[in-house]
Amino acid sequence: MRLASVEVIPYALPFRAPYVTARGTLQRRQMALLRLRDEEGTVGLGEAVPLSLRGGASLVEVVRELEALTELRRLDESALAGDVAALSAPARCAALTALLDLRSRAAARSGVAAEARRSSLPPGGRDDLRSEEPAAVICNATLVAGEPATVAAEALRWAEDGFSTFKLKLGTGDDAGQVRAAREALGPAARIRIDVNAAWGLEEAKRALAALEPLGIELAEQPVSSLDEMAALAASTSIPLAADESVTSADDAERAVDAGACAYTGVKLAKVGGPEEALAIADLLPTYLSSALDGPVGIAAAAQVAQTLAAGERPERLELAHGLATQRLFASTIASVECELRGDRLHPPPGPGLGVEIDEEALRAHRL
Repeated sequence: MRLASVEVIPYALPFRAPYVTARGTLQRRQMALLRLRDEEGTVGLGEAVPLSLRGGASLVEVVRELEALTELRRLDESALAGDVAALSAPARCAALTALLDLRSRAAARSGVAAEARRSSLPPGGRDDLRSEEPAAVICNATLVAGEPATVAAEALRWAEDGFSTFKLKLGTGDDAGQVRAAREALGPAARIRIDVNAAWGLEEAKRALAALEPLGIELAEQPVSSLDEMAALAASTSIPLAADESVTSADDAERAVDAGACAYTGVKLAKVGGPEEALAIADLLPTYLSSALDGPVGIAAAAQVAQTLAAGERPERLELAHGLATQRLFASTIASVECELRGDRLHPPPGPGLGVEIDEEALRAHRL
């Protein structure tokens, strides 16, 4: 596809309350909006969310990588593959997402509705997902780490809004106390999953999960750092394990399966480099989508991947909620049209591509 312009806009969204995990505390989320414009004036949107708390590329580096796309005369998947463009995973995710969005919007502009639907989806997606009423995505509540009573009170607020699956961030303090308080507040029917962000050592993880088993844990996400440790831990607990940081590619997913390291994996598009790799991972491991604390563009892209999985041939793998309700954590947005949360259902906007529309005044206010 021949491009007329590439625009990269770094911005930040403030959280309603500090986002506290074992990886650190954030007051706001920095990211970069990517706008690709074709020669007809149609714009495709992408979003890069740096994972610097995990040791990944910084915002400055990601912006530099995306700005370098202006040197490419044409842009397609082959130009973004491997070392051709030398992109980090968040930058590649933004570029691929924007490319898909642009193709879909360009097809819609030309009146090719079926092609618009197909182009809005990653490879393997069904062509009927971008209907007038796109299918909703079931989401879990995301609770930041804190004092047990505070975590329980926040869990109840999410429950009052219709959520039935709750993800607790552990590894910062009284882990068992937080889970016990949430379980007592929510009752036995609620699904509780925990995310440790690899904060535990193997022996610590064995002790912690043994203490949590009576509390009915749906899954434990990345309790230890390596796949080898996860395999050893999986043999010692009845709680299903899920990968996150340790599975960033289809190759990693294959190693996880071979090692018996986990029953599931969470996938962040910014972590794996975009929709295509996410679907490749899902072909190997039961997968749920998670937010990297994305803005509205990243959430919409992840919701489309979740829809594609739901339309696949193995729905038995999809009993888990997706971690895509994180827009509730932010105090503001840069979108005039974006995914809408109604209870625990995330409803993507209608229309071609991602369906997201940017509020230019809000973008200016949040620009870095």
